[in-house]
Amino acid sequence: MERDGDASALTQGANSVLGSPLRLLTGTLIFVMAVFVVSICGFVFAGWPMGDAAYMVLLTIFSVGYGEIRPVDTTFLRWWTSATIMLGCTGMIVLTGALVQVFTLFQFRRLLGLDRMTTEIEKLDGHVIICGYGRIGVQLAKAMTEAKRPFLILERDHTKAEDAKSHGFLCMVGEATHEETLKAAGIARAKVLATVLPDDAANVFITLSARNLNPAIEIIARGEAPTTENKLFHAGADKVVMPTHIGAERIMEMILYPATGELEDIGAVRRNLHDFGLDIEMVEILPENALTGESVGEAERRGNGAFFVVQIDRANGQSIQHPGEDMTLETGDKVMLVVRGSRLSAGAVFSATKARVKHGRTFVG
Repeated sequence: MERDGDASALTQGANSVLGSPLRLLTGTLIFVMAVFVVSICGFVFAGWPMGDAAYMVLLTIFSVGYGEIRPVDTTFLRWWTSATIMLGCTGMIVLTGALVQVFTLFQFRRLLGLDRMTTEIEKLDGHVIICGYGRIGVQLAKAMTEAKRPFLILERDHTKAEDAKSHGFLCMVGEATHEETLKAAGIARAKVLATVLPDDAANVFITLSARNLNPAIEIIARGEAPTTENKLFHAGADKVVMPTHIGAERIMEMILYPATGELEDIGAVRRNLHDFGLDIEMVEILPENALTGESVGEAERRGNGAFFVVQIDRANGQSIQHPGEDMTLETGDKVMLVVRGSRLSAGAVFSATKARVKHGRTFVG
């Protein structure tokens, strides 16, 4: 806690030091403008035209010394001109010094930032390079931080880069399609490169450049158009992610398996099952469902091996684990499935409605 307090005090002190030249510059500008306006008013009061008065004050406070454009032959004008010289010239000297301080400090601050970033990048080894700090890039950066994986963001937009830095992410401003930028990002030492720009052409070009610079690196590329997937693989990508397809699959899962969202700790279970090529879903038996009143064995038979039932939660609160094949599925049951293969096949079985049987002129469902 004491160290945090010291660090906070140092930060505040640094901000105060860096901010004072700006305050000095602003205050001096206001002072010089005030002197300029008041001095003009004095010369106009003495009978000078506005243009002549403004020109005279401008020459005076900038110490140009072209000469008096009108005679300064009264006591008032001499005192007024003397006051303008002292206040105006002093203000301009202070203004010049403030400008020099501001430019110097900003250059110093920029150099310090660049040196620090260069040092941090040089320390990276086996890191992840994220090209693009858009919606996907933001999520990747957060995930990498939580996983404590070293990573570097490449972003060409200065505003987005500053946003990334404000969140504490190591970010370098540059065009990821340029090989020099990738080299500066330590592409030769990087383990993974994820190019997640919304521009398919840029992702293909970055993939080509990265593969050429580091043949051993794992490249994960984003693609938007379906035709881009093969181009990215040919360019050297190891994996291609299609966000639109993933989004469509997730919506499909929500439609076919709305009850899955109610499961607790579903993420951990799914990760374990994925190692065996399996997944877990939950469906609810509705009155119009084709499997209402059918047995577990019949449901699995209709699925043709796409799933098997591992648990049934009755509407009355009863939970039946590892139900037998003769167990009947009732309305309101929530059935937990372990899915192997296509989720669509399993979902189609439980989404099907009862066929309506015609008796005479009426249908019985």
